[in-house]
Amino acid sequence: MASVTTTTALNNSRISEGLNLGFGRAASNDYATRLRRARLGLLVAATPILMLFTSFTSAYVVRQGLPTFDSRTNTMVRDWIPVKLPGILFVNTCVLLLSSAGVELARRQSQREVLEETEAITEVVPARRKSDVPWMAVTLALGILFLAGQWVAWGQLRASGFYVTTTPSSSFIYLLTGAHAIHLLGGVVALFVAGTASFLHRPAVRRSIVVDITGWYWHFMAAIWVYILCLLEFAS
Repeated sequence: MASVTTTTALNNSRISEGLNLGFGRAASNDYATRLRRARLGLLVAATPILMLFTSFTSAYVVRQGLPTFDSRTNTMVRDWIPVKLPGILFVNTCVLLLSSAGVELARRQSQREVLEETEAITEVVPARRKSDVPWMAVTLALGILFLAGQWVAWGQLRASGFYVTTTPSSSFIYLLTGAHAIHLLGGVVALFVAGTASFLHRPAVRRSIVVDITGWYWHFMAAIWVYILCLLEFAS
């Protein structure tokens, strides 16, 4: 009788372990599928942004060599006056690159949390303590600092006598940096949403997908900014 009871317990244990492993694999496959779909959606959303800045680049390059008619002399003149970029823009670039590193650490951290949760479900290993470093909050602070630095840079341009309509070159500086700031502000909102999901202890899979998409969007905007800075500095 004891032998039958022992055998039944072992069988129940194996069945339970098999169900847990199957559930863990199904959860992992579902996570990978949802992540691929979310990344595809991000790629579709990023395409028009890339096209927008590409069109700005074309207009910037063409306008530099395009003469305008001077009614005072009745001649075609070149009115493109190069504008020296405020030094704080290079400091802002370092801040944005640091924030990009921070969001990458947050992205990998969220993926580890999903893995640990899956392992805990399948009883492979016990759930481990989460990292104490709030990388998402660090990235959010650096993103806000970058936007504040851009505002300071615009103030320095105005102090130097260059407003939006002063010269064609200054107009493009405001246009490019302003358009980038608006799109990056969307990334700041996404960071706040991702941070809120973590604070409210949403499921790890949902948090990870939000953080992953936010992270790749942030990397994309950091790359766009480096491109803009090089364009303004070296293509004048």
